[in-house]
Amino acid sequence: MTTYIWDAGDYEQHSSAQQQWARELITKLGLRGDERLLDIGCGDGKVTAEIAALVPAGYAVGIDRSASMVQLARAKHPVHQVPNLSFCLADALNLPFCAGFDVAFSNATLHWVHDHRRVLSGIGQSLRSGGRGMLQMGGRGNAVALLEVLDELTREPEWCEYFVSFAFPYAFYGPEDYVPWLQGAGLHPRRLDLLPKDMTHAGVTGLEGWIRTTWLPYTQRVPEASRERFVHDLAERYLERHPLDEAGLAHVAMVRLEVEAVK
Repeated sequence: MTTYIWDAGDYEQHSSAQQQWARELITKLGLRGDERLLDIGCGDGKVTAEIAALVPAGYAVGIDRSASMVQLARAKHPVHQVPNLSFCLADALNLPFCAGFDVAFSNATLHWVHDHRRVLSGIGQSLRSGGRGMLQMGGRGNAVALLEVLDELTREPEWCEYFVSFAFPYAFYGPEDYVPWLQGAGLHPRRLDLLPKDMTHAGVTGLEGWIRTTWLPYTQRVPEASRERFVHDLAERYLERHPLDEAGLAHVAMVRLEVEAVK
């Protein structure tokens, strides 16, 4: 799994859609308030903090493989203020837990990982018997319109040299992929859905901010001195085909794979 350099503060400013989708996912958990919950790919920690507030008699642990994200999460949500909330540096491919959690939660993270069998094996190991997994990630058909523009842009003379031997970096799977993987990890699938989502951004600046902070496999192939121009070219070309609406919002059609399972 490639390591990318995340700007945690910049991501925090351009991840409102991910936070809103996480809130929708949290409501589907129907938390009682005493659960022990693992948040895989906690990022800046704001979602994990919301979950911790919903489990006052339990606790929430957020993990991320980005040291800058974990550092920001700890700074924003110090343990002396939220004693049932903690963050640690860990990889979804190597979860270091054993039967300690009632819920494994993940939002907008696992499409960064190709080997979902290994992730699910770790989730199965982390959950107690009867524990639940609630996962949402980019699914089959995600961001197709933006990816079409990206594919064209990376083939053009100005940019193509940076994308020699470039392999598609994301894992956008469907329900049919997940059924055998869950079963192999000792998890019983309850629900697997592909959900269309309309992601919006405030004008070209908002779209550029999202591209800059989340499309790192592409942007970090480009030299830093040219990176902003690459982001601007991508946003501008996308908006030529998919113009801002009357309110000045950019729209990107997304597809999320949502998975609910029980151990």
